[in-house]
Amino acid sequence: MARKVKTVDQNKEFFAALKIMGEEKGIPAEYLAEKISAAIIVALRKDYGSVENINCIIDTENEVFKVILRKDIVDEVENPKIQILRDEAKKQYKAKANDEFVEIEMDTRQFGRIVAQTAKHVIRQGIRDVEHSQTLSEFQAHNRELLTAVVQKIDPKTGNAIVSIGKSEATLPKLEQVPEEKLSEGDHIKVYVVDVKDTEKGPKIMISRTHPGLVKRLFETEVPEIFDGIIEIKAISRQAGSRTKMAVYSANPEIDPVGSCIGPKGARVNTIVEELVGEKIDIVKYSENPVEFISEALSPSKVVSVEIISEEPKVCKVTVPDSQLSLAIGNKGQNVRLAAKLTGWKIDIRPESGFYGEE
Repeated sequence: MARKVKTVDQNKEFFAALKIMGEEKGIPAEYLAEKISAAIIVALRKDYGSVENINCIIDTENEVFKVILRKDIVDEVENPKIQILRDEAKKQYKAKANDEFVEIEMDTRQFGRIVAQTAKHVIRQGIRDVEHSQTLSEFQAHNRELLTAVVQKIDPKTGNAIVSIGKSEATLPKLEQVPEEKLSEGDHIKVYVVDVKDTEKGPKIMISRTHPGLVKRLFETEVPEIFDGIIEIKAISRQAGSRTKMAVYSANPEIDPVGSCIGPKGARVNTIVEELVGEKIDIVKYSENPVEFISEALSPSKVVSVEIISEEPKVCKVTVPDSQLSLAIGNKGQNVRLAAKLTGWKIDIRPESGFYGEE
């Protein structure tokens, strides 16, 4: 192989731009250099044939920018762009008798426009790729977690809220907002990351304030015993903006799981109620015994008896005092519906005196 010709002057501005871009956008200069190098090789392929004939070297550390063209040494030239006569190779590039090719360092000024256009495109794409990757990684790390968001604007047509979470933006759909809650620009709110999807248009972050997971994470934040695993949240059922039922359990008989979640004078639960704009929260004690669990789940109503009708499917009949019937059923059936969802049992509520006409 013949030795290469003397290196041309390097473009200081080119490397300075790479460095600045890396610092401002968090894109490693080495990453940009690699992408630009590959793009230049592809761009020059139409003029010089296979990419195997071209090598682009961009060394950001030493600020070296070279484009090397390899020409095969032949006795008869068919394609002067990638072939050179042996005598010419010896004369111009001091090729030796056994060399099969020479490597020629090209004057990068002859394709400066290609370099400029390619660099601009790659930098733009690189910024998108890196920001895409950073956003995806950031949110994947917080998937199913609680985050603080700042409301940037409200779409007057859809009611959707555009929020900022760190350096990223996300959309809180109207359907995922707590009913009757009126959000305003500048509001700091807690949101639950339901899912993170990688799409062609970028990471799509699905956040919610109606998901039961929001309540669970709020309690983990407010109740150290839950965060430490001393108390376990077994189940949650929720009608956002109106009522939540949560079943808690502790293996430690000295711990009162319900009292711990409520806190002294209701301090812990009240903090969460305030975050949820006045949503009522029923905290009940979980039990492996379905009769006990169903009785607890119907709180605040009192229960006279629970009769298991069927284990599969899970069906039961619950008798309550006549005076407690409306409370047990709840407004538009809310209480019994949430209790059924919490326990996994279909619950048939009946008054203690029985329905009119029953024997």
